[in-house]
Amino acid sequence: MKAMLLRGLAPLAQNPAPLSLEDLPKPKIDAGEILIRVTRCGVCHTELDEIEGRTPPPHLPVILGHQVVGIVEEGKNKGQRVGVAWIASACGECDFCKSGQENLCPQFQATGRDVDGGYAEYMKVRADFAHPIPDSFSDSEAAPLLCAGAIGYRSLRLSNLQNGQSLGLMGFGGSNHLVLKMTRYKFPKAQIFVFSRSESEREFALSLGATWAGTIDTVPPAELDSIIDTTPVWGPDMEALKHLKPGGRLVINAIRKEESDKEVLLNLDYPSQLWMEKEIKSVANVTRVDVREFLSLAAEVGIKPEFQEYELKDANRALLEMKQGKIRGAKILVV
Repeated sequence: MKAMLLRGLAPLAQNPAPLSLEDLPKPKIDAGEILIRVTRCGVCHTELDEIEGRTPPPHLPVILGHQVVGIVEEGKNKGQRVGVAWIASACGECDFCKSGQENLCPQFQATGRDVDGGYAEYMKVRADFAHPIPDSFSDSEAAPLLCAGAIGYRSLRLSNLQNGQSLGLMGFGGSNHLVLKMTRYKFPKAQIFVFSRSESEREFALSLGATWAGTIDTVPPAELDSIIDTTPVWGPDMEALKHLKPGGRLVINAIRKEESDKEVLLNLDYPSQLWMEKEIKSVANVTRVDVREFLSLAAEVGIKPEFQEYELKDANRALLEMKQGKIRGAKILVV
């Protein structure tokens, strides 16, 4: 099978083409697993975190990709269209798993990091961690829902937003544009304020119904009850804390943050940015329930992502464009 393989870790500035197109044997499944013929795989910023070593794979080489759509070729439910998300497995026995927090399981394994993912023609996965895809979505529409959508859904839930309150979105890429769509449905009276360095993304946000859109360092016209940050750096969080109401919550939707501007944290002003019971909440992975609840919601409401398609062999170009901030919606590999 054809696969884009990661053999070494380095900043994209040093190696802008870290993945190589190679011929590999088709995976062999074990008991409880299924083999999927991949048709689409989304490209996520977390792949940059893996490539650049912020959340390094435990072994190399590895096949990246955790927003996977395909057809079951071997194993349970052969012929069914399914999706695979970031969560590849959890132990099912620890206190976290038993309490519905399998995303915090100490044995959590991530698709495309701890096990091979979907930048390939075939992949295997535990059958109980595959998700049926609603018929209303095309393969390209479904792929971003499995991570950008599901993690956005979890982020919105963790924000504690109530109808009629105000929500800020720091960054407006693959995840936050879906958060905007689900917020407008779940909380129709909420005001949504979008912060983005890109003029085209700000215009995109307004076209989707945002109340206001400005640059990362622009002061919004009102204080905000909650803010969801999807950017890879720290500066936006420092700005976000300034704009929260007393008791407001900043939700950081990122597996890792880059080190490039970490020194801005030294400028934290406690009275204006943290006092008055402001909160910071991180989002750690997703559960299977997050994925399945969001797929159901998206099908019910008709939430569909904006996306750009690339051939599998062009995965390096898609990743580099993401690194450079050339984003409108989601990026999808056609396998």
